[in-house]
Amino acid sequence: MSDKALKIRPLKDTVGFAQYSWQMDSLMSRIKRLGWEAHPGLPWKFAICPHDDYTYVGKLYPELLQNIKAPNLILIGVAHKAAQLHIEDSLVFDSYKCWKGPWKNISVSPAREEIFSLLAGKFAIVNDSLQKIEHSVEAMIPFLQYFNRNISIIPILVPTMSPERMEACGKALADAIRAVAKGHKWEWGTDYAIIVTTDAVHYGNEDWGGVDRAYFGCDENGNIKARDHEAEIIDSCFTGELKPEKIRLFNNFTLKSENYRDYKWTWCGRYSVPVASYASYYLNESKPLSGELVGYSTSITSAHIPVDDIVMGRTAIATNCHWVGYASIGYR
Repeated sequence: MSDKALKIRPLKDTVGFAQYSWQMDSLMSRIKRLGWEAHPGLPWKFAICPHDDYTYVGKLYPELLQNIKAPNLILIGVAHKAAQLHIEDSLVFDSYKCWKGPWKNISVSPAREEIFSLLAGKFAIVNDSLQKIEHSVEAMIPFLQYFNRNISIIPILVPTMSPERMEACGKALADAIRAVAKGHKWEWGTDYAIIVTTDAVHYGNEDWGGVDRAYFGCDENGNIKARDHEAEIIDSCFTGELKPEKIRLFNNFTLKSENYRDYKWTWCGRYSVPVASYASYYLNESKPLSGELVGYSTSITSAHIPVDDIVMGRTAIATNCHWVGYASIGYR
């Protein structure tokens, strides 16, 4: 039976990300040779993970995702092309039965339908057209499956929405997750976890479709200032206690006050991260989670993983005038 008949979600990016188990085995061997060693800790309940090319992000993927121990994963992604489909203001679910994985197809959790039924209409829609052209969620899946072959997933994309709508959707998602988890007797961190994906700043004035994102210039001094600004965002919005004031501060860093559709500072997860953060806050409102920076790097400062010989590559250049930041953050 064909993948289409089986309703399997196809891969969008087969260049920057791994699609085969042997690619993942080679990648992990190379990451280990560059000095990475597994050091598992307590499980994350909520995590923020990059989604750029594996050659650039490298060890930040396993460094973070090794501590996702739950088998049921709510994966919240960016909806990069939602505007092209005129989609905004709603959480976007899919109807696929499985997603492609390097070792085997990954089941979509039956809890997806339960969560969606509590959100449908007011807070959520189903749109497979958007889901199949979005690359952000699928970036995490090979590493998650590397650590646990038996994961099941609930993919959700977040398109453009106002700060107020982000909080409303996040709270509604928390209420739905809480109700469904209670029905399944799931414990957060042990039985289910939430992972949201975003790349940090998209920086420079070269090959960004004619847009100048070199906010401080792209000489050495300008790039240092940009990374310092990144550190300020991470320290003030993500580390320590997770609370609404920090989520709103992230909005202030990334969205223009006069028009929330426009970037102020280019984190592509400017909508997905607040929604996932609000959901995690309201799920644990009585005892707020605490965030820990696992690591930060960029496509021009990281140790690039060789990938050309394993039928992978790069989807974008990495130069002083075109680079991307990556932040890996875990919450317990």
